[in-house]
Amino acid sequence: MFEVRDNLQIELVPDDILIGQGIDPAKASALLNRTAAEILDEANSLLKPAALYGTLPVTDFQHEEITFAGGTFSGSLVARAFAGASKLTLALCTIGSELEERTAELMNADMIHGIALDGAGTAAVGKLSRMIKEEIVYNAEKNGFKAGMKANPGQEGWPIWQQQTFFSLVPAEKIGVTLNKSCLMIPRKSVSFVIGYGERMCAESVPCDFCSKREECQWRSGSAGKILEA
Repeated sequence: MFEVRDNLQIELVPDDILIGQGIDPAKASALLNRTAAEILDEANSLLKPAALYGTLPVTDFQHEEITFAGGTFSGSLVARAFAGASKLTLALCTIGSELEERTAELMNADMIHGIALDGAGTAAVGKLSRMIKEEIVYNAEKNGFKAGMKANPGQEGWPIWQQQTFFSLVPAEKIGVTLNKSCLMIPRKSVSFVIGYGERMCAESVPCDFCSKREECQWRSGSAGKILEA
């Protein structure tokens, strides 16, 4: 049973927009700060956040493959992220299509503002996914389970084609999200993720722990990493 959440509120501030563009607010130029402030109200007005999530029981776990009611996920990240899970919660989040449609218009007429608006979308879907993650973790812990890390199909160690399995299980059409032939989500500012939970889960791992670029990534820690996590 999947729960649909379409009454959510996301509110951005200028620093969110800068970080969504990969810019450290402390080092941003006057122009970039002014641009973020100028598009803030429009960005917030274009956000249409919605999400859904549902939980499925795990039936088997072998090597790098976890089997659950309705399908199988496999990969090195799957093995690490879901080891010990007795259940998996599948979640899908989106901010809708209006912001990216407006971004496309601006890219042809005012690229600076278009890039800023795109950064706002990145920041917004990151905030939304963290909000839903926290809700899922709270519900798991309330029922006496430990929740693991949030893992996304397409991350290193989890082949993106397994989005097909994910989308075969979630009622994505209820929040207006589709999957194209390349296994990319439409609208683009959407995030799919899975959280495992159970009595023997390790709750301390994060996706960065399993990434081969973790030692050189500038976004691994600090406020930027928190905003961009999706």
